[in-house]
Amino acid sequence: MEAIEDLELKPCTSSIYLRPYRLCYRQNGTKKTWDFMKIHDSVSILIFNTSRQCFVLVKQFRPAVYMCEVEKHHPQLFQNRDNESFSRLEDPLPAAVGVTYELCSGIVDKPDLSLEEIACEEVLEECGYDVAVTDLRKITSYRSGVGVTGSSQTLFYAEVTDQMRTGEGGGQAEEGELIEVVEIPLEDSMKFAYNETLQKTMGVIFSFTWFQDNIAPKLPKK
Repeated sequence: MEAIEDLELKPCTSSIYLRPYRLCYRQNGTKKTWDFMKIHDSVSILIFNTSRQCFVLVKQFRPAVYMCEVEKHHPQLFQNRDNESFSRLEDPLPAAVGVTYELCSGIVDKPDLSLEEIACEEVLEECGYDVAVTDLRKITSYRSGVGVTGSSQTLFYAEVTDQMRTGEGGGQAEEGELIEVVEIPLEDSMKFAYNETLQKTMGVIFSFTWFQDNIAPKLPKK
């Protein structure tokens, strides 16, 4: 996962995942413009293994996170951002600075499937657990990246057992995914959530807190 090499920053002239736009409008009599990105909506799943009382997360290298760290050390990389080509990145940072802990997630790009069906597919592909739509509980939906994308993410909760694991997970290699499945013991979860040395999404922190409020009180006492 951390064998990152031959880094080169280039302009993004086309993409199947994001499209940049500029909205021109008038608000309360004042003319304004706002640049934004159109991206897919997504689903995320908080997975709790009841057999071993642990959360199941995924860990992966995120180029956007990595480049934010690189910019702190090599700000000149982005100074010529309007040029047609950028130079290769010399003396790159360790790949670990771009590795994050996340909930199992996926984009909504299959119009013939429901959000629940897409969530079940992601749980199997990324984490190896075979869950049914009826195993899912919707927690909530919310907007993410409201200043740039405004996309919607729907968050589900699923309880699994060791017997429900039918594969190793890890994502789809043919799509370039390289995902590590990580287990966080329940007793360590809140300490993990607020450990700033371990990069993670807000979804992890929010869902762990939701679990403590809504599920933990109903668990059998040791």
